[in-house]
Amino acid sequence: MSLSKSSLSLLLFILNMSTIALSDGLNLTALHSADKLKQIPSLNRAAAAVVVNSPMFKPAVEPIFSLNLLSSFPEDLEISDYCKELLNIFGQRYVAYVSCLVPAARPVTVCQKCFSSFGSLREAYANISSESGPGNVSCSESLLRGDRLMVVNQLNTSLEELWTSSACDNCVTKGLQRLTNDTLYFMNTLNQTDDCFDKYRQGNHTELCKNCKSTYQELNELYGRMEKNQTMCIDIEDSMNMTRRLWSKYYNCSVPREETVPVIAVSSFMLFLPIIFYLSSFLHSEQKKRKLIHPKRAKSYTSLMNIQDKLG
Repeated sequence: MSLSKSSLSLLLFILNMSTIALSDGLNLTALHSADKLKQIPSLNRAAAAVVVNSPMFKPAVEPIFSLNLLSSFPEDLEISDYCKELLNIFGQRYVAYVSCLVPAARPVTVCQKCFSSFGSLREAYANISSESGPGNVSCSESLLRGDRLMVVNQLNTSLEELWTSSACDNCVTKGLQRLTNDTLYFMNTLNQTDDCFDKYRQGNHTELCKNCKSTYQELNELYGRMEKNQTMCIDIEDSMNMTRRLWSKYYNCSVPREETVPVIAVSSFMLFLPIIFYLSSFLHSEQKKRKLIHPKRAKSYTSLMNIQDKLG
């Protein structure tokens, strides 16, 4: 009995010592791994960032991967240095053109102020669209049609549509070199009208309407000719609308326009047409009555004379 108790005590002692040794070994392994991680600062910072951002990950077993996707692609799939340079130039000129458009939104002066920057942007896009470059390098396929989104193509299309809807080609010469002579003449006449408004705006508006009538009328007639010939852009249209609003609503001035004269004449004719119709019908009916009565009187008079002759 005493022998069995001694054997049981010895067995429990051996198990206890094994458990302690195993625990110390695991602690030493963990401490050794931690010391190795501390020796790599960049790895330590990356692991700490992962722990902060995602508590589900444990630093001791966290793998570190590179976030640069292009580093895993073959070199022949990347764009060339020449195409990168063209893309960079397009980006710079795109920013320059948009930076010009925003201040020119109100009042609208997008054609006269931004045609030069738009020309530079169009030139940059033409270089990208070209089928061949130095060393027979073409950037059209890689930059314009290399993916489903086609960012460069869509950005250029949106600005081309804005230029077209503004009809800026009507105010700028071919090649986007300068404003047309018609546009410059209109702007000069507009400035003269604005100067006249500024001169008399502080006084009685009746004086303004009287003294600025000729310049305003000249501007109005010039705009009518340009509208008919389709030689105006959004800048001219917007400036004329603002000038007309000042003239009629703010200063309460009015000038009869030439095209209103035929309208007034036709309207007056249509207004008096029923009166003329009924008056002519009345006169015509009275004339027919006279014609019908006159033969009867003549016949009765002739009969009366015959009766008198017979009696006589």
